Amino acid sequence: MQIILLEKVVNLGNLGEVVRVRDGYARNFLIPQRKARRATPVALAEFEARRAELERVQAEKLAHAQADAKRLEGFILKMTQKAGVDGRLFGSVTNMDIATLLAAQGFAGIVKSQVRLIEGAIKTVGDSKVQVALHPDVLSEITITVVGDLT
Repeated sequence: MQIILLEKVVNLGNLGEVVRVRDGYARNFLIPQRKARRATPVALAEFEARRAELERVQAEKLAHAQADAKRLEGFILKMTQKAGVDGRLFGSVTNMDIATLLAAQGFAGIVKSQVRLIEGAIKTVGDSKVQVALHPDVLSEITITVVGDLT
């Protein structure tokens, strides 16, 4: 299926590009998320009429993501988890846990799919680096400090 991208999509294309993707990817993800539209002659004409507005909205999103990245730069998130005496956690720290803690710290727009655990789920006490993808063009790295709770 051919679609028009309404915003930048990682590994697919930029705003306004007409690309060919699998039908299921377009129908089940891109179109419902309002990231794309079917590439019909009518849709192409409507897109060209709205191009300036869409580009302005994308520029605002990018500027907002860059501002959040500056706030996150060097940020250290501290959390307490139950752990054994050897420093291993009972369970693990997931991207959902990190997104919830970031929301509590004032970064409300961050969802779990934006948190990327570089080395997989955190299963030990100590410091770990985590990437937060605020925008397809903006990645921020934060430090998660896990403190063991022996009680």
